[in-house]
Amino acid sequence: MNDPRSSIPGVDAILSDSAAQALVERFGRGRTVQAIRDAIDEVRAEIARDPAPWEGRAGRPEEYLVRARAALEEGEVPSLRHVINGTGVVLHTNLGRAPLAEAAVDAMRRVAGRYTNLEYDLEEGRRGSRYVHCVSLLTELSGAEDALVVNNAAAALILALNTLALGREVAVSRGELVEIGGGFRIPEMIERAGARLVEVGSTNRTRVGDYEAALGPETKAILKVHRSNFRITGFTEEASVAELAELAADHEVPLVHDLGSGLMVPATELGLPDEPRAAESLAAGADVVVVSGDKLLGGTQAGVILGRADLIGRMRRNPLCRALRVDKVTLAGLEATLRLYRRPERVSAEVPTLAMLRVSTSELEARARALCARIREVLGSERADRVGLSVVRTRGAVGGGTYPGVELDSWAVALRPAVGPHALADALRGGSPPVVGRIVDDVLTLDVRTVFPDQEHELARRVDEALRGTEAAPA
Repeated sequence: MNDPRSSIPGVDAILSDSAAQALVERFGRGRTVQAIRDAIDEVRAEIARDPAPWEGRAGRPEEYLVRARAALEEGEVPSLRHVINGTGVVLHTNLGRAPLAEAAVDAMRRVAGRYTNLEYDLEEGRRGSRYVHCVSLLTELSGAEDALVVNNAAAALILALNTLALGREVAVSRGELVEIGGGFRIPEMIERAGARLVEVGSTNRTRVGDYEAALGPETKAILKVHRSNFRITGFTEEASVAELAELAADHEVPLVHDLGSGLMVPATELGLPDEPRAAESLAAGADVVVVSGDKLLGGTQAGVILGRADLIGRMRRNPLCRALRVDKVTLAGLEATLRLYRRPERVSAEVPTLAMLRVSTSELEARARALCARIREVLGSERADRVGLSVVRTRGAVGGGTYPGVELDSWAVALRPAVGPHALADALRGGSPPVVGRIVDDVLTLDVRTVFPDQEHELARRVDEALRGTEAAPA
């Protein structure tokens, strides 16, 4: 038998095919040529391993063009793309945390493709500051004297401590030396801010007297960190914001409260346990409060610093502030989200994060049953029964490092395929759009709390597609 490699056409010969010209028009000549070369290399390697299947095929241009097209199309898939979240975790950090309100998306789209007054004073006709945007809304909604927006809450905390306590001491309770996610810890952040940590009290009990004993001439700030991602229970005690504010005022040092979540509506409206809010912390006497924009606030990723005008002004003048600044798109999305909070009677319905948290279990059950019926219609009754399609009660979470230990009663569509839940979960993640579910007790569940209603048709299609892929896969 002749070696099929001898009949492999050259790149120019393959490019002369009309199908190749279509690829050139779509993807450009350079990328198409490279994809064809890669396809030729793949075929050569396959022939070297086993030439028999290639007898009579190696000379056909379409063999290489099919591979080139697949590779080129795969290269067009964006790295960052939308995902259907079937986990029931509302603020899923790995899936981008807070989905934005339509008003925020519209505002971001409007400024993204046009010039803006980001750093231009339209009244004066000269250079302005990007740091004025969102300030009036933030002060109105929180009662703060001033506000500053940077790129995330960790950056906001570092900027605050770097401004207030560079080279000096910051007093923090041992029970609040938390890890905030991604392996980053409060002691390390204080160090990176250029300050020195002074540990106060014990892990489970820290009183005002412990802080007072720790304060010295080198102390330039007291830091209180809200333990938003874990709970300490039992024999515990901690100093309140009001107590620490009085102590800080007596010693003429600022009290910084790293609050985290950014909740701006009463937690009871969402059916959740009480959670401290920035306005309450400021009213209790905190000088600076730091919150996230993309957690329970429901906006863009940002770090929001609220507090005394003199302290915020110093942070705004800190050279580090420039390194941590946000862009026009982020500011537009945050501003639009904040505007929704001016109408408290509607905000919980218009900010997706809040809407997902406040939805009733009866509505979730109805949605789960409707989605199950839609999937059954797509699969057909026999296939649906074969994979154990059903509706089940489940539990989700708030997520985003908030409300540890709080579970959200919910409803989900459950699947029990013969190939096992992991194979189906892999297939769902591998399609377009990717679908991420949860495996609970060897059952794949798709919690409807975090599935947008307009995604349900697409989700049904993806379940069908993924099941077909796993059923066709070799054992």
